[in-house]
Amino acid sequence: MAMLGLFNVHRHGSLNTAAFLLYALTSGIAGFVSAKNYRQMNGEKWVWNINLTACLYTVPFFLTWSIINSVAWAYGSTQALPFTTIVVLGLVWIVIGYPLTVFGGIIGKNSSGSFDAPCRTKNICREIPPIPWYRSTLAHMLIGGFLPFSAISVELYYIFSTLWGRDQYTLYGILGIVFVILLSVTACISISLTYFQLASEDYRWWWRSILTSGATGLFVLAYAIFFFIKRSNMSGGLQTLQFFGYTLLTCYIFFH
Repeated sequence: MAMLGLFNVHRHGSLNTAAFLLYALTSGIAGFVSAKNYRQMNGEKWVWNINLTACLYTVPFFLTWSIINSVAWAYGSTQALPFTTIVVLGLVWIVIGYPLTVFGGIIGKNSSGSFDAPCRTKNICREIPPIPWYRSTLAHMLIGGFLPFSAISVELYYIFSTLWGRDQYTLYGILGIVFVILLSVTACISISLTYFQLASEDYRWWWRSILTSGATGLFVLAYAIFFFIKRSNMSGGLQTLQFFGYTLLTCYIFFH
């Protein structure tokens, strides 16, 4: 939407409002995909799965934001949201976000079919041969996290300078291209490393595939620490809490 010129870069509140509304309106997609995949894996506790889907990001965000907003109130900062705005945001999630997640989860549960494995499977787990160190989980995380991070490292400086400095970022087209490159590189690296793992007769690919692609968030966190120490002029308890609080949430999104 920013690429279409619907937002003014001098009005950061409009971007935050649009992001919150888009998250609430697209909650049904998350509920649908989560419930459908869960039922295909013969899961029975689909109600808990839907509630976990609804709270997996909302609860950490709310806790982190509550701490930051409370500290801002204590400092008397104008960045602290008033009570009425907090009530409105809470009602948006309760009235729109959570019901859409439940609705999408119910549709996904009812529309899911049996899981059709692409190859023959056995009920007895086979022995996994020893693997060299360069095929370990840590090595895959380093490779799978560094390569996508290298694709966005240049843009990260401008994004951080805009969010935490006085610069104004206007190249939303370039940012969109970089985002597509990030998705492509992450998908290709995850598929390649999963193939190498299966080729070495290690069938435990599901969690490692998540860790491999999610390791980009750890590199973003490391860069954020470097930016805070070497590139920014921020100081004080409130600024430090805001920077690392919202940065941790961003890295948490990257990991997922």
